[in-house]
Amino acid sequence: MKAEFPQVDVLIIGAGSTGAAAALLCARRGLSTRCLDRAALADAGAHWVNGVPASAFDIAGITPPAAPELRAQGVDFHLFAGWGPERIVMRGLDLLEVDMRRLVTRLQAEAKAAGADFVDNTRVHGYDGVTLHTSSGPMAARWIIDASGLSGARLLAHPRPAGPDICTAAQEVRRITDRQAARQFCRQHDVPLGDTLCFTGIEGGYSILNIRVELGEAPGDADTVSILTGAIPARGHRSGRAILRDFVATTPWVGETIFGGGRAIPLRRPYTNLYRDNVAVIGEAACQVFAAHGSGIGAGMVAARVLADALADGRGLEGYEADWQRLHGGLFAGYAAFRNYNQTLTIEDLARLMRSGLLDADTLADGLLQRMPAPSASMVLAKIRAMMRAPDLAAQLLPVMGQMAAAAVLYAGFPTTPKRRQGWSRLVSGVLGAPG
Repeated sequence: MKAEFPQVDVLIIGAGSTGAAAALLCARRGLSTRCLDRAALADAGAHWVNGVPASAFDIAGITPPAAPELRAQGVDFHLFAGWGPERIVMRGLDLLEVDMRRLVTRLQAEAKAAGADFVDNTRVHGYDGVTLHTSSGPMAARWIIDASGLSGARLLAHPRPAGPDICTAAQEVRRITDRQAARQFCRQHDVPLGDTLCFTGIEGGYSILNIRVELGEAPGDADTVSILTGAIPARGHRSGRAILRDFVATTPWVGETIFGGGRAIPLRRPYTNLYRDNVAVIGEAACQVFAAHGSGIGAGMVAARVLADALADGRGLEGYEADWQRLHGGLFAGYAAFRNYNQTLTIEDLARLMRSGLLDADTLADGLLQRMPAPSASMVLAKIRAMMRAPDLAAQLLPVMGQMAAAAVLYAGFPTTPKRRQGWSRLVSGVLGAPG
């Protein structure tokens, strides 16, 4: 017998990090909230370690993680061109290495404590404009929010991102079977234990293999290695899962898996229309993913805050769409344009960009921390000198920098009327290219 569910203000589909954050923030603002997921709550969302900018928690108004949810913070990040030796090191990044299993569990628990209701093991069958039909019974709400990801409910029927705009990523935490061999691996690459090694461009310009070795200091502490991979198979490259599998197969000191997972991540710029009638999309379902490196965890929490504030303040889904596009759309669209550029780079291109100074630690850190660079006079002068050292690379990079600057201006003026939206969309496509 199916249950009867009272109508609520907000009905959220998806109880992963974005959906659970939206449930928490909506409930905190006094909105009656229900969140459902097709899986058991313990299985909802990502199950690996993700690097999340600390600023995302601050902007979202969510308490930052602490150990054991927080696995590391402020570690140095060594970005290699291919397998090296050319590299750029970013020191003390304000990037949190978060155990997503624990973050999602915490967000769900805090949402329940704030009054949100959760229904798991529930599939969405369809929406008729009034009732959401699910395997647990019919549900109704003032607003329905699709936070179910790339392959979820798709209530707004947006076009699916094409294969060249999808990154397949994988991440695992594994045991180390030979401490000395793990130490030797780090010494070989001149990277201290605990720092992150990022081999980039190994499967096309948009690909990575991240390694971080942690040796337990106290009795009983496990020796572990965190491995993160990603690539775009539709462009003729190995998948993230294949890169990880091959690294493990050729690295004898890497042992059994402790936990991890993987999935496909959309890289196209976010959808223009984030709602229709009383249904909205958020997080990966809205392609609100930082395309430069395929991270959507922080973006989803920030979008959840924008959504909760708009609904609680009486501005509805129209307010959510306008606020998110004006505040954050330019950043995401600009870095999506940068992704279109960097996926064309060869390892030699990356090395030359590093040697010339066109890529430097400050601008790369801005990208990892998901913020626009703020050029100073000294930075501009340094970039002019770098352009003189590599004019051919500068000629390719300058138009992309122009697109990023234009995106910030265009999205700050995001229009809300349909007539103005059509002209705006044509202008955006003319400047930034097709959505992919």
